[in-house]
Amino acid sequence: RTTMKSLRFISAEAFVSNAEFARKSLGAVAHDLFPLLFKASYLLEQGEVIHDLVENWPLFDFNMGKLLGATLDYEEDLSHRTCSVCLESCLTGLRDYVLNQSSPYRKKLKMVDLTGIKDVEVQYCKCKKTMGRWARTQLLCKLCSDLLVYLQQAQCNPGTFEVSISVLIDLFVTERNFELVVQALLKKCSCPLKICCVAFRSDNLTLQKFFYIIKLTDPSLLRKLEIVHNVHLEMEHLEMLFNSIHFPLLMSLTLPARTFNVRRFTAADEQTLANIGEKMGEMTQLTELSMPFSILTGRIQKLLSPLKTPLKTLDVSNCSLNHADMAFLANSFHANHLEALDLSGHDIPELYPSTFFKLLSHCSSVLRSLTLEDCNIQDTHVNMLILGLSPCQKLQEFKFIGNPLSSQALRHLFTFLCELPMLKNVEFPVPRDCYPIGITYPIEDASVCRFDHQKYERVAEELNLILLQANRDDVKASTPLFGSYDAAVQETNNELGAYLIKSFKETLEKFTSSFNKMS
Repeated sequence: RTTMKSLRFISAEAFVSNAEFARKSLGAVAHDLFPLLFKASYLLEQGEVIHDLVENWPLFDFNMGKLLGATLDYEEDLSHRTCSVCLESCLTGLRDYVLNQSSPYRKKLKMVDLTGIKDVEVQYCKCKKTMGRWARTQLLCKLCSDLLVYLQQAQCNPGTFEVSISVLIDLFVTERNFELVVQALLKKCSCPLKICCVAFRSDNLTLQKFFYIIKLTDPSLLRKLEIVHNVHLEMEHLEMLFNSIHFPLLMSLTLPARTFNVRRFTAADEQTLANIGEKMGEMTQLTELSMPFSILTGRIQKLLSPLKTPLKTLDVSNCSLNHADMAFLANSFHANHLEALDLSGHDIPELYPSTFFKLLSHCSSVLRSLTLEDCNIQDTHVNMLILGLSPCQKLQEFKFIGNPLSSQALRHLFTFLCELPMLKNVEFPVPRDCYPIGITYPIEDASVCRFDHQKYERVAEELNLILLQANRDDVKASTPLFGSYDAAVQETNNELGAYLIKSFKETLEKFTSSFNKMS
């Protein structure tokens, strides 16, 4: 679909397409045209022009999400283009804004917001090189450090030291960039570019380093906290975190796998869980909670009942929930507000079919995303599933990988899915009849790719044809065998892979050493 451009935007494109001319002429450009020229430069990937626009920015604020979002002049939203050329030019331009002593404009800039940038799988920029969240964290912190070194060594205009710009960013910290980020946060007071962390993601960090850096971020400003994968945070550490740090604005919390494990609980652990629930209850802004792969059997009520604000997003995938947990969710005040729900890894048809459908009916008017992967949904359950999904008219995303459904059942389900008006993304399983007879579910990782690929392609074509014949070419249907795309994991997979190999090697060495001692 071609997006309409206003005459103003076409003129802006023509102006910035000649980089040399545009850069020389910026001094004569009206202040209110800078946002228009910025978006046109970003679309055309004119890095040098972007740099100079930011270096001479004449306005009080610079909000990437608004500048690149849909405008009257050009409706296409460019905020999902994490183009390396454009973003690097933008950030270096920001550094040079501070150092520029010959700018024709009085320095007004007080606020830069980089949080509106969205990381997606498919990039449309010509250079095809992306700058993800980790790389943006790395570059901004490096520029802040370089700026401080330069200001200490060079003879700068006294006015340079008076520049103070708050830079809102979503930080992503791992072992590899930890030291650089720490230095930037420690020296924040002396740097003209003041990093304001509104979202923080940590992976592949020791607990000691995590606790140290989270205090440096100014937790009172944090809206989103993601502690994932290789941060070995357990329940007692989470209690320590909540007891020592206050998160008044926190809206979204993601915890790593196995944070909770009720199978090992003592009486003291029950009290710890209750304390964590109470602390989360004090977070009056909290509406998104993700705690996959924890074992929470029979404890959902204790953890969630103290919450005073209804949850809009809940991920309790592979949490070994029992009937009491599902009954609490279905009857809680959260049920009517849930926009995104992940119940993967639970045998829903066997354990609590009626309670699940009660929960689904309560959230049906607002539900946008539903994930039911590895839930043992079989052909005999499809009609009931369709009945449950029918009221979910706002559903945009439905993921149900790993369920033992036949090609015929999938065709039946897809015919219904065409009727959901807001649906945009479907992740469906490889049909059961594409696997060898006797395959058991959930399918082990070693066997997940051992299916008839030609038959699968034929079925996938048929399913897409059902969508096309219903004029639903706006729906993307796919089978990501090893999970949905995760921009953060994709960006740091080399570091995480090296960490896992190192951990495996250390475990093997300990085992060998113990075995030798026994021998």
